[in-house]
Amino acid sequence: QVQLVESGGGSVQAGGSLRLSCGASGATLSIYCVGWFRQAPGKERERVATINTGGGESYYADSVKGRFTMSRDNAKNTLYLQMNSLKPEDTAMYYCAAQTRFLGGRACYSGSPGAFSYWGQGTQVTVSS
Repeated sequence: QVQLVESGGGSVQAGGSLRLSCGASGATLSIYCVGWFRQAPGKERERVATINTGGGESYYADSVKGRFTMSRDNAKNTLYLQMNSLKPEDTAMYYCAAQTRFLGGRACYSGSPGAFSYWGQGTQVTVSS
């Protein structure tokens, strides 16, 4: 089992920055794919960024490329999402998600929320114009 806890959300004006954190505990060595999703009201949950912890391959949604950067601190079992140049359309609940070794490859490849078994509780990001 893996437990994920997000923090760092808040309210900012357009053009501002936030850094989200996702702390992992439990069977962290089994994590193979980890990343960030977001869900705005009335919309489907979408992948923002993921990383394959085995090969290091990362994915960013086109809408956040060049503005968001994901990083890891393995010693702290923490995943970060640095969000710069925020836009009102970035407003959403942001979730950390992980999948373990056996299914992790498919999770990272597909990016489908249904392919991830472990989720945090979410942290709200609100960007005002």
